[in-house]
Amino acid sequence: MFVAVVEVQLKKGMEEEFKKWVNESNKELAKFDGFVNRRLLATRTGKHAMLVEFENQAKFEKMHQTQEHFRIQSKGHSYMETPPKPVFYEVVN
Repeated sequence: MFVAVVEVQLKKGMEEEFKKWVNESNKELAKFDGFVNRRLLATRTGKHAMLVEFENQAKFEKMHQTQEHFRIQSKGHSYMETPPKPVFYEVVN
């Protein structure tokens, strides 16, 4: 499995709107081959990250090349103070 942990810094007052967008966009992302799951994480201090799971890196990258993903990503970025910071992992155990 291929996993991305994406640190996001939301604009002030945008958390509830961002949560709605996550739920709506997850329905669209679920249509992509290889999509497993995507969740919004929050620390007790108010920092956020997205946990994105795909069957493999190739299917993740293929999804990233589509117009649908570009549209979803652009909308998500509108809620963010700074660009997202992804770190990629392969599940090894």
